[in-house]
Amino acid sequence: MRLMSHDLARLLPTLFAAALLASPAAAQKFNPASFTLDNGLQVVVVENHRAPAVTQMVYYKVGSADEEPGKGGLAHFLEHLMFKGTPKHPPGEFSQMVAKHGGRENAFTTQDTTGYWQRVATKQLGMIMELEADRMVNLVLAPETVLSERDVILEERRSRVEQEAGGVLNEQLTATTWLAHPYRNPVIGWEHEIRGLTRENALEFYKRWYAPNNAILVIAGDVTVADVRKLAEKTFGQVPARPVPKRMRVTEPEQRAARRVELKDPRVRQASITRRYIAPSYMAGAREHAAALEVASEVLGGGSTGVFFRSLVVEQKVASSAGAFYSPTSIDLGLFGFSLTPRTGVTVAEAEAALDSLIKDVLAKGVSAEEVERAKQRMIDSSIFAMDNTQSVARMFASALSRGQSANEIEEWPARIALVTVEQINAALKAVLRSPWSVTGLLLPADKG
Repeated sequence: MRLMSHDLARLLPTLFAAALLASPAAAQKFNPASFTLDNGLQVVVVENHRAPAVTQMVYYKVGSADEEPGKGGLAHFLEHLMFKGTPKHPPGEFSQMVAKHGGRENAFTTQDTTGYWQRVATKQLGMIMELEADRMVNLVLAPETVLSERDVILEERRSRVEQEAGGVLNEQLTATTWLAHPYRNPVIGWEHEIRGLTRENALEFYKRWYAPNNAILVIAGDVTVADVRKLAEKTFGQVPARPVPKRMRVTEPEQRAARRVELKDPRVRQASITRRYIAPSYMAGAREHAAALEVASEVLGGGSTGVFFRSLVVEQKVASSAGAFYSPTSIDLGLFGFSLTPRTGVTVAEAEAALDSLIKDVLAKGVSAEEVERAKQRMIDSSIFAMDNTQSVARMFASALSRGQSANEIEEWPARIALVTVEQINAALKAVLRSPWSVTGLLLPADKG
């Protein structure tokens, strides 16, 4: 029952990099099996027999960006309410049953999806499939339960956003970044809109979007496809399909002016600078740039080895931290950007000038072949751990498939990254890092006196 997400995990080991370059088919190390039930539920099975445990992920193809205007936070509100019971399993029993058998479970809401997961011993798979299938269709919401959970969410908003200066800035910065797209609204919702959410709102949203034909079920771990199919047909297969509306998204208009958001707060001890640009994702915009931007974010912001850390922290000594980020997995456009914390004794103006100068330098000179090869190697190297973590694997497939990608696209990620060139990265950066598209956020200590 927790917030936010953000998603596509790094995938496969570099030990096979040469083979990947020679044959993309060699990238298929997860070897997922997929089938669709008669009610439209897509089921993906990723076998991993290293431990007698299994992870179940159910992703619904709906998130905060699909809410009606004025009902911000409704997707997240329903996520909380999904734990409030059914006629067969009263409030609290779901979590109690999972915990009783030594399992773990949680849920989360993002702009594009809502996910529910459990990790248990393999012999308990039938139990969690029955529980999840039951609440897919039989949710019961007592009026007093709804009101108390709404209060819980308001407190969550206070603690995560309003009591943290960085949370306030991020919310204001996001609202400024997007001119029209619903990504501008916080996933948790604006306070005044949360206060107006009702039981009827939640049930209507539930009946509209929560259907097997609008969901992805991923089972990863010590299972066989045959066993999963049998259990899925017995549980989820009994939930009837329902008509699901088409997702309607506003097209973001062209941005013509750079913007700045400054927040001064007495809680701030150290200033920070964030620079954002709207960028293509794997699903929207100039999609051909997505893989190059992934590598670019590693080249520029890959920890202590990244160009920005090396230049701003080590060489120029104007920052105590610096990095880059990119969100490539949104259904619509994503974000590319930079963040830094000025070093003590360095003014925000001096640090921002150094950031501007470095961006111009990167655009003028480009990144080097050596930097690119090191970044690609790190990215593929880090993916080896995904194969041992069934929760990461399940979430990776559920997240990508629910956003419209295919299993093959996930499997071929290392090969796609390995083929990215210096020229592609430089072209992608020039296409995205344009001043009229920039939004700068400054988090500053409050003025004294």
